Amino acid sequence: MEQRISLITLGVADVAAARRFYERLGWSGTSPDGEVVFFQAGGMVLALWGRELLAQDSGASDGGGWGGVTLAHNVASPAEVDAVLEEVAAAGGHVVRPGRPTAWGGYAGAFVDLDGHTWEVAHNPAWPLTEDGSVRLP
Repeated sequence: MEQRISLITLGVADVAAARRFYERLGWSGTSPDGEVVFFQAGGMVLALWGRELLAQDSGASDGGGWGGVTLAHNVASPAEVDAVLEEVAAAGGHVVRPGRPTAWGGYAGAFVDLDGHTWEVAHNPAWPLTEDGSVRLP
């Protein structure tokens, strides 16, 4: 697994209110469906998504102790998603969602590291990787 972060998703109570907050700070975001908002943040993307949906998608139990954040590592193909998840399992991480097709047309899985931090490993065909491995919103 390359040493980089592609996307940080913050679980929020109210997506519209959170979007307004970031836009008041000068951020410019886009939403494909009103449920999630994406902001280009340099070579990374910051996303806002409903906390309950994010916890469910990440395989996390949100009893108040979970931080409401899932880190993402984007790769160039579905096969790379599976390969990274295999590396994670071999290193002692816990795969909480094996790689599988997503509702948004990609392929993704999720794991929890040794300290309980949730990561998604994803291939998003709409977000091709640049030569340095970063993602750019279309």
